[in-house]
Amino acid sequence: MIDVAETIEFDSRALVADAPARSHASERGNEAPENGKPHNGAPQDGAPRNGAPRNGASQNGHAALAVRVTNAFTVDVEDYFQVQAFAGRIDRRTWDDYPSRVVPNTHRVLKLLETHQVRGTFFVLGWVAERFPELVRDIQRAGHEIGCHTYWHRLIYEQTPEEFRDDLRRATRTLADITGESIVAFRAPCFSIVEKSLWAVDVLIDEGYQYDSSVFPVRHDTYGMPGAYRWPHMLHRTHGTLVEFPPSVRRMWKFNVPVAGGGYFRLLPLGFTSRSIEQINHDQRHPFMFYIHPWELDPDQPRLPAPSWRSRFRHYQNLGSTESKLDRLLAGHKFGTLTEALPGHLRS
Repeated sequence: MIDVAETIEFDSRALVADAPARSHASERGNEAPENGKPHNGAPQDGAPRNGAPRNGASQNGHAALAVRVTNAFTVDVEDYFQVQAFAGRIDRRTWDDYPSRVVPNTHRVLKLLETHQVRGTFFVLGWVAERFPELVRDIQRAGHEIGCHTYWHRLIYEQTPEEFRDDLRRATRTLADITGESIVAFRAPCFSIVEKSLWAVDVLIDEGYQYDSSVFPVRHDTYGMPGAYRWPHMLHRTHGTLVEFPPSVRRMWKFNVPVAGGGYFRLLPLGFTSRSIEQINHDQRHPFMFYIHPWELDPDQPRLPAPSWRSRFRHYQNLGSTESKLDRLLAGHKFGTLTEALPGHLRS
């Protein structure tokens, strides 16, 4: 894993060169947030930051970069019965009663990544790691980064800071004992670091975390900070600093449209996701943050009682086509780990 200091180096001369082309409103919209507070509105799409030459054109008319942008491929390693949609119906104390499918499903993801020679970042649930340590070692042996997804998959804003710290420490210790490495990357369950739970960033910094990918710049019934900065940046807090790499959104009709993966990847046409990656890479000159869950490649998983038709639709729709779509996505774009995608693209 690379050090944070290596990721914050970018061409400041290019930023200065681009400055005259930006309006004052655009400059304000693209400033990195201070003290972890989001902007009132999402930044406007601006000119490329680094002046790199453009070369050729893709099928949809976007110019291709002379050097392809490395996008972040991430996996939230949890089982089908641990999804937040079922939290009100399935007591966490009964998780052991359900037949686990996380090991074979995660190996399906690993096989795809091996086929396309891609390394990714796997945010592993502590509960899963404790019961299946060999799975964590398989991920590590394949060259992937290991991050933390908490232990119990509880929404951050439904916990106190003390409860979150205890959960985080248990998960971190479990993963560190298995891997023999420091765990420094984190993703909250359901992207549940929101305005009212920004205190969690301070806890992460206190516990030695360097990277986070939890702040989703969208409106959603469970998560989201629609005014948050959309690109990788340093979050400056009184407790220290942390790299925030938000899940990707596409700016359309003055709204942030979620395109980062998961259910959005399953429900939207593959072409829309691919064009969104190209638009973010080529026009915005930023890496794309993609995420997926192993259970999303498993159309044969047991059907569980969902609280609403919306939850059923979100969880079960298009499970049978996810693996083939993912195969084609990996073939068409350049992916790597979270830290491999950061150098040259991080605002300080």
